[in-house]
Amino acid sequence: MPKMKTHKGAKKRFKVTATGKVKRYHAFKSHILTKKTSKRKRRLRRPDVIATNGETKRIKRLLLAS
Repeated sequence: MPKMKTHKGAKKRFKVTATGKVKRYHAFKSHILTKKTSKRKRRLRRPDVIATNGETKRIKRLLLAS
């Protein structure tokens, strides 16, 4: 059986932390920023941890490069 390939799209979007959690960045931060509040833009700047176990498992499978 051949090796699994890394999903390049997922590789660019997600990082796995040292504790095994999956980190992602927020969408909606690239344009049309004038109508968004400063608070909202500030929150979008910070990365987020994916909380759902099922999603975490799926993303880790995409990132698996063995």
